[in-house]
Amino acid sequence: DDPRTGALQQTSETRDSKVQFLVDEIAKLNLLEVAQLVTALKQTLNLPDTAMMGAPMMAAPAASAPSAASAESDAEPEITQTIFDIVLKSFTTDKKVGIIKEVRNIYKLGLKEAKALVEKAPCTLQAQAPKIEADEIKAKLEAAGAEVALD
Repeated sequence: DDPRTGALQQTSETRDSKVQFLVDEIAKLNLLEVAQLVTALKQTLNLPDTAMMGAPMMAAPAASAPSAASAESDAEPEITQTIFDIVLKSFTTDKKVGIIKEVRNIYKLGLKEAKALVEKAPCTLQAQAPKIEADEIKAKLEAAGAEVALD
C-alpha cells in the first residue's frame, strides 16, 4: 500500500508513451538522418561506440576503425530515399474535376483552395511525405487521371 507505487506506474506509462512517440518520430527518418541521430546521441550522452552496437540500424558490427570506414562507404549507394515531395505534373482538362475532388479529400481543403492548387500544375502538393503515404496519394491521383511525380 505504498503511495509511491501509483506514482511509479504512472511514470512508467508516461515513459512508455514518450518512448513510443520517439520511436514513431525516428521511424520517419531516412537512414542518413538516423546515422546522424545516433552520432549526436553518442556525443550528447558520452557513450562509447560499443554502447550502440546492438542498434538495429547498424548494418554490420565494426571490428576496427578502417573496416568501419570501408563498410560505411560501401553502404552509401544502398541508401534509399524514404521522404518524397508529391508533385502534380499535369492532367487532362476532362479529368480536372475528379482531380480537384481527390485533392480536396486527401488534403482536407475547401473547393476554392483545391481548385487553385490543381490549376497551378505543375506544383508541389506536399513536401516531405513518407514513402508509404506518398505512394498512396500518387496512386489515388493517378487513378483520378493526374500525372504525378515523387521527387
